[in-house]
Amino acid sequence: MVERDVLVAACEHKLSASRFKDFTLNGLQVEGRGRIQRVLTGVTACQALLDEAVAWEADAIVVHHGYFWKNEPIALTGMKQRRIKTLLSHDMNLLAYHLPLDAHPELGNNAQLAKRMGWQFERCLDGALGEGLLWLGNTAPASLSALSQRVAHELKREPLVIEAAGTGDIERVAWCTGGAQDMITQAYEGGAQFFLSGEISERTTHLAREMGIHYMAAGHHATERYGVQALGEWLAAEFGIEHRFVDIDNPA
Repeated sequence: MVERDVLVAACEHKLSASRFKDFTLNGLQVEGRGRIQRVLTGVTACQALLDEAVAWEADAIVVHHGYFWKNEPIALTGMKQRRIKTLLSHDMNLLAYHLPLDAHPELGNNAQLAKRMGWQFERCLDGALGEGLLWLGNTAPASLSALSQRVAHELKREPLVIEAAGTGDIERVAWCTGGAQDMITQAYEGGAQFFLSGEISERTTHLAREMGIHYMAAGHHATERYGVQALGEWLAAEFGIEHRFVDIDNPA
């Protein structure tokens, strides 16, 4: 068992959370009991995840997508009230880490995706490693079809693929998990032949085709499953506590 404040401080230190200018609050979002033995992790703090935490009698929930986003309504009504009430009535802590958990060089979503795909990181295209969110690296030469099959196998989700004409085997790849489709221009200008993110917009198709860079939308949720799992596993090893990851499926 670990004191809540010790666990929160450890996450802050590990992820350097205070260095990020984010769209939400990183760290402890809802305070619960002061000592933690069971940590449940998930991608998003939806009601279904909260219910799983209640059933497991978790002391803390750690997520990538928490609450209190910029410009969202302040009032605790409706769905938001029910979620907060669930946490408070069961004395559960909620911790959330957004950009810090995308960018972390070991535990982050980008790092964990690269590990599963066998991609070798070279550099960030939008800042130094640990701060940048758009990663550039190398892969063994592969066709777009082979890469698509590998992504589908690893993420258990068929990606949406936009093919650029006139390109051979892919060796230079760029990636940023989640909703980063508009980084495609930076990926192309950085020398990538292929860019993977979670989502796609209407404009992304035209940008990919006209610039000549393959694009793959592999799912916002699917690409961001692994960072919070890695964080939960790190906490379990660091403090000798229990950890359980729950995947609330999301097709987006």
